[in-house]
Amino acid sequence: MSFKDLGVNPALIKALHTAGIEKPFPIQKATLPDAIAGKDILGRGQTGSGKTLAFGLALMTRLAGRTAAPMKPLALVLSPTRELAMQISDVIAPLSRTVNLNSQVVAGGLSYSKQIQALKRGVPIVVATPGRLIDLIQKKHIRLDDISITVLDEADQMADMGFLPDVKKILDQTKPDGQRMLFSATLDKDVDSLVKKYLKNPVTHSLANEKSTAGNMTHHVLIMEQAHKDLITSQIAARKGKSIFFVRTKHGADKLTKKMNEAGVAVGALHGGKTQAQRSRVLEAFKAGHTNALVATDVAARGIHVDDVSLVVHVDAPENHKDYLHRAGRTARAGEKGTVVSLVTMSQRGELKRITEKAGIRPTTTSILPGDSELIKITGSRKPSGVPIVTTVTKSDSVEPKFPKRNRPSKARRTSNARNSSGRSETSRSTTPRSEGSRSNSGPRKFGSDRGAAGKPKSRTVERRRAR
Repeated sequence: MSFKDLGVNPALIKALHTAGIEKPFPIQKATLPDAIAGKDILGRGQTGSGKTLAFGLALMTRLAGRTAAPMKPLALVLSPTRELAMQISDVIAPLSRTVNLNSQVVAGGLSYSKQIQALKRGVPIVVATPGRLIDLIQKKHIRLDDISITVLDEADQMADMGFLPDVKKILDQTKPDGQRMLFSATLDKDVDSLVKKYLKNPVTHSLANEKSTAGNMTHHVLIMEQAHKDLITSQIAARKGKSIFFVRTKHGADKLTKKMNEAGVAVGALHGGKTQAQRSRVLEAFKAGHTNALVATDVAARGIHVDDVSLVVHVDAPENHKDYLHRAGRTARAGEKGTVVSLVTMSQRGELKRITEKAGIRPTTTSILPGDSELIKITGSRKPSGVPIVTTVTKSDSVEPKFPKRNRPSKARRTSNARNSSGRSETSRSTTPRSEGSRSNSGPRKFGSDRGAAGKPKSRTVERRRAR
């Protein structure tokens, strides 16, 4: 079955062909006819299955050639993180121009004034995070009463991060008879409430969820002495191939990154405490292969979709089974194989066992020492060079998001916004969701790279939120 058979606009098909995309992925085959027909869609499955092109091609086909009035877009894609919002835009933007449609990212941590200016000119498609969108709505820079197509991407993540109250406020302002497409890895109680209230007779398409990708993953628990942990992580990071190391806090991410760099391994850290310039540079270097290892917190990694990650390492145990699966889902994407490793001491085995059992994972447990054959066999670890890696800091690293002068917040509020990267004012905060931020932009991405992804935060104490 071809894109033509599915009803995709000819101009979009030509653009896909130019990008080397000839055949639709299973999720695109399943959803496109119904989506183009204007039916509500409920898609269950993980990121990395081709969803972006599935809903993107549908909404662009339906809106092709239409114009939007100033501050009144026609389609809205909601994303839980800035990272994911910008990656969605990277896929949609070059395609939308072929059918005379413009798009705009609306998210915290990016130029406030540029977003306002674009909205005033009129953009048919807006890709947004809930926090910044609510802020712009309250300041009357955008209206949603012309929205005829709404997409909720990663709805479970939005629920986990505390954004559902804002999502409901947003949906209440869109056309009640408009089309809605919701994609989620799980349909927990909160997500199910969205489905029941806002989707009308949705056509359901179930995709392989993150748990089902276990067949492409091997899971290992590596037991070690605490005194050996730093050396072992550096040896693993020195391996060939892309690896992501997960820790719980931004302090832990910076500390581990420093130790790996001192050991001679080029590693980047990604967490909500980094500036936009830093996050952009770190993720770009990782995607391009200039660095093979990335140290990230859970929140920061929510929007990371990088091809060819062959190893995920739980340096710190995840908070729960959902976080375990989300972390693991950074590897074994688009049918590729991957390895997931948890580093624990004997005293930590019980906690991890409870998490893996709830996740439906049965890992292989091995006791290891630095540099031994089992560590090499499982992870491909190598001896680091021992030559310290020196990183440089540029002036742009300290630049905060710019606000229009008339709306410029106080110093205290700017500090809060920079930390949370949500783009919200304090007055617009109806809940206390976790940060949207951890977003990094690796620069423009060819929409064809969606093929590589196939077509891919929980309530805590205030102290833990701040630690992110």
